[in-house]
Amino acid sequence: MKWFNWDFIRKTTFHITPNYPDSSTKNYKFSVLRLAVYTLIYTFIAWLVLIFILSVTPLKEFIFVLDNQELIEQKNKINDLQLKVEVLTEQLQKIASTNERMKFALKLAKSDSINASNPLYDTLKKTINKKLPVGGSIYKVFTDLLNNFKQSNSSLIFFEPVTGVITQNFNPDRGHLGIDYGVISGSPVYAASGGMVIFSDYTAEDGFMMIINHDNGYITIYKHCSSLLKKQRDFVKQGELIALSGNSGKNTTGPHLHFEIWHKGKPINPEEILIK
Repeated sequence: MKWFNWDFIRKTTFHITPNYPDSSTKNYKFSVLRLAVYTLIYTFIAWLVLIFILSVTPLKEFIFVLDNQELIEQKNKINDLQLKVEVLTEQLQKIASTNERMKFALKLAKSDSINASNPLYDTLKKTINKKLPVGGSIYKVFTDLLNNFKQSNSSLIFFEPVTGVITQNFNPDRGHLGIDYGVISGSPVYAASGGMVIFSDYTAEDGFMMIINHDNGYITIYKHCSSLLKKQRDFVKQGELIALSGNSGKNTTGPHLHFEIWHKGKPINPEEILIK
């Protein structure tokens, strides 16, 4: 006997005899092929009816309500994640830009003096020996006289940037490259000496920070400020208000000003040269 006998299948029939008590007995005869055709036609018509109902009537809302709700929730989660990724990408770009500017500032600070003829500073001109303004304080007059003395003797004089108590000293062995002044937030911060601002922006680690480039290869750094009053490429005089102290950035445990002095790319102890 063959595994598949077409003649046997074609001749095979089903007999259905309903048992109705109030009618005569009838016998219905169906071949296998006819039954298969009827089944396919019925299935096809049933699918057409179901598709029509789902496409025209609101029944599909009840059938797929759970699936639709899950899809909506997943879509909202994807949109939220995409928004967070865009925000994080923008923040990373800002941090990368700030780091590049800091690298540029430190490279620029290694020069012995400010070269005003450099095309980088073509829009900046430093006025020398300006007349003292009418009025002002005795402190301002005194600092201007010291600036003139500095220019004539080719030496720098540094004043303390704030009025406060030193809470942490210079300790390069432990990575503390400056000194900390314990002052309340919002205290005025002054330029320790005259020069040009080569960095003035926010950094994640040190908060609002300013770097000033001075003559003879000196730079001063002011960290954790609450507000910066001078912008990059501004010239400042000694004793000029440049910022307000604060508690910004990750590397801080309380309101204070972190102050550093570097000379030709190396940190030095500010207490050794500051005039108190």
